[in-house]
Amino acid sequence: MAATNHYSMQLRDRPEYASKPAPLTFSPETPVAEAVAAMNERNYGSVVVVDAEDKVQGIVTERDVLRKLVGAGRAATETRLSEIMTANPRVARETDEVIDWLRIMSNERFRRLPVVDEAGRIRMIFTQGDFVSYTWPDLIYQAKELAKASVGRNYPVWLIGGGIMLYSILMVIVVASII
Repeated sequence: MAATNHYSMQLRDRPEYASKPAPLTFSPETPVAEAVAAMNERNYGSVVVVDAEDKVQGIVTERDVLRKLVGAGRAATETRLSEIMTANPRVARETDEVIDWLRIMSNERFRRLPVVDEAGRIRMIFTQGDFVSYTWPDLIYQAKELAKASVGRNYPVWLIGGGIMLYSILMVIVVASII
């Protein structure tokens, strides 16, 4: 079910969800050279390694290629994606909350989030950059909503605090006028 307000938004409700091109997917046995050629051609920073049912097995990023292939002196035509992939990466469901994954990605320090459908098949990749447009306007909105909720919940405290402040100001004015 689609979210009805800014406070709660599912990944599939983000504009990027419908507009992003499909992720690059390859089998675990694909040579790294083939995947890198496709990454270069489409200007992608990663490929998703999937099984025959399009279920995520791993992810290979530019960093993996640099560190685990180039840095290790391996041959791109002889090395398979399965040998350098990050196996079993964190995977989100389309119905997961955006704000939850924003927090998780930040805390766990990863930049690419494969998103799968109900059957576990890859649908798209969200990157940290996709969340940037969400971050500022929507988080400011959420902060305002939380502040309103906090004030509303703590109305008696605000009322007492405001009364004490008003009394203190009036006392300063009265004392200043007497002196």
